[in-house]
Amino acid sequence: MTENLLAVQDLSFAWDEGGIVLDRCSLQVPPGQLWMLLGSNGSGKSTLLKLLAKLLSPKTGKVEISDYVGFVFQNPDHQLVMPTVGADVAFGLVSENISYAETQIRVANALATVNLDGFQRRPIYALSGGQKQRVAIAGAIARQVKVLLLDEPTALLDRDSQIELVAAVQGLVKKTGITALWVTHRLNELEYADGAFLLEKGRVTDQGDPLRLREKLLNIGS
Repeated sequence: MTENLLAVQDLSFAWDEGGIVLDRCSLQVPPGQLWMLLGSNGSGKSTLLKLLAKLLSPKTGKVEISDYVGFVFQNPDHQLVMPTVGADVAFGLVSENISYAETQIRVANALATVNLDGFQRRPIYALSGGQKQRVAIAGAIARQVKVLLLDEPTALLDRDSQIELVAAVQGLVKKTGITALWVTHRLNELEYADGAFLLEKGRVTDQGDPLRLREKLLNIGS
């Protein structure tokens, strides 16, 4: 499998109680780029991300994704489990056969990448929402993931924290070559993307230049 691969082909999914969520959905994110996934509520965005993260299984279709995947939830409090920043970033490394020294190096480097240098001893409860999201991303970086999935990570953030986070992820993609798919409702975030998909009724109906898609959606709403 190609490293940093993120693709689905003819993916379909429906809940057991009925109702098709995804209908022969296909997309592919170019390796080493940040793409955003747009669509109204109920279009299947979050379900698609959960299928990519293997939290759900598709009814039909094919998911192709690198083995090392990181998932960032909308609410970081559902993801951060340890009392301090350093311990939480290191938590995902417990199952890896690496030394304590290597763990500390990975934690420090991951925090530096998301502009949280020296935060290892900082209590999680003392962080802002944006800082918590960056800790969640640092945990993925420390595990050296190849693909990062982000499910509306700025939904609970104020505008300054929103821009700080999306800019940090853009910088991460450019620096490390990670492949990222970011679900959003905030059209201003498209300025930071390499491309975007529009999901409607469970299927990708448009894709490509993010600013073109932003204008398209703004015109629909005018």
